[in-house]
Amino acid sequence: MNKDLTVGKPYTVVWKFCLPLFGSIIFQQLYNLADSFVAGKFIGNDALAAVGNSYEITLIFIAFAFGCNIGCSVITSQLFGAKRFGDMKTAVYTTLISGGVLCAMLMLIGLLFCGSLLKLINTPDNIFADSKLYLLIYILGLPFVFYYNIASGIFSALGDSKTPFFFLACSSVANIAADILFVAGFKMGVSGVAWATFICQGVSCLLAVFFVFKRFDKIETDRKPAAFSFELLKRIAAVAVPSILQQSFISVGNIILQSVINGFGSGVIAGYSASVKLNNLVITSFTTFGNGISNYTAQNLGARKFERIKEGFKAGVKLTWIICIPIIALYLTASRYLMYVFLDSPTGEAMDTGIMFLRIVTPFYFIAAAKLVSDGVLRGAGQMKAFMAGTFTDLVLRVAFAAVLSTTALGSTGIWCSWPVGWVTGGMISVIFSFKYMNRVKYDGII
Repeated sequence: MNKDLTVGKPYTVVWKFCLPLFGSIIFQQLYNLADSFVAGKFIGNDALAAVGNSYEITLIFIAFAFGCNIGCSVITSQLFGAKRFGDMKTAVYTTLISGGVLCAMLMLIGLLFCGSLLKLINTPDNIFADSKLYLLIYILGLPFVFYYNIASGIFSALGDSKTPFFFLACSSVANIAADILFVAGFKMGVSGVAWATFICQGVSCLLAVFFVFKRFDKIETDRKPAAFSFELLKRIAAVAVPSILQQSFISVGNIILQSVINGFGSGVIAGYSASVKLNNLVITSFTTFGNGISNYTAQNLGARKFERIKEGFKAGVKLTWIICIPIIALYLTASRYLMYVFLDSPTGEAMDTGIMFLRIVTPFYFIAAAKLVSDGVLRGAGQMKAFMAGTFTDLVLRVAFAAVLSTTALGSTGIWCSWPVGWVTGGMISVIFSFKYMNRVKYDGII
């Protein structure tokens, strides 16, 4: 059901719209959690390390899919808020076409240079073959990743956050079952983990695209929408390209970090692979929550209801902080038990690494949440330079401090200390810029 985010109490609207988004990303992250769980439990720590090692490269591809998602979603939200339904449909068709071309190019690059990318991050020999196999199968399923992300962005732009939630909930549960069946039942090893994800992502993608077109059939326009528009492509690209660059540089930064981590051996790699999944579950959830704030901001900007934007920001921060409290308590008090989900051995280097990572980064989730909600306002308003400033500062500091501290007596622990440094500094920048924009638009009515 389409939802107009420009009417109703901002707190109620944001909470009702964003909570299903939060639930959706929880289930989406279950794909990777399930892969790591099955790899670690049914195959071994080397398999867990291989899946985690490949994951950092898959984030580059996800960055492009996410860029298409947010570019389409923001512009579609603005047009939906302005009641320009014909242009809104054209914006969607334009994204589907251009996104398909981009996906094909990335698949070609990925298939040709898969091995080179793994060598670039110093993948250990004992996990190289499994890492390459997992990555190749993932690349084959890239169209599903792209078109699901675009479809999910369209639903969000229309104010519907529940439909993607139902798709992901069903496909994630199915993915867990398929992982266990292919690995424990059919003894397919790491390839079983990858093929299970491929199949379940494919089903959820096809269903999402099908229902997007059904939804569009019910939206009446005064003329037949054009199938493609270079003007709208420019507007979409103005949001999508900075988002892609932001996510790509984050992925490149993560690859550099992975390269540093790989120098400490498979035990540290396995521990980091397990704990970073738990961390990404939180951060990606708040990122998606920020995407919801982007849709809320964009719709209200399109409807010229500027005063509602700051209220939406306050509601977003309050809700994410409420969610932070039980997560932080859980991660700090039960980190060892959470690591049991992925690792067979209750002791050893992998376990110690994972626990240390969680205990260092978890207390700073409040700051990360505020940053990501601020990013959502900036992105929804098209303030992409300000949006990128906070993100790049976070990334540069994190990579630089990790590279330096890892060579000190802290060893691998020094790498984990770089996360809070980046979050605090980048968060301050994002919050300051978002407040400057919200105050300016409130008094000047600037779009």
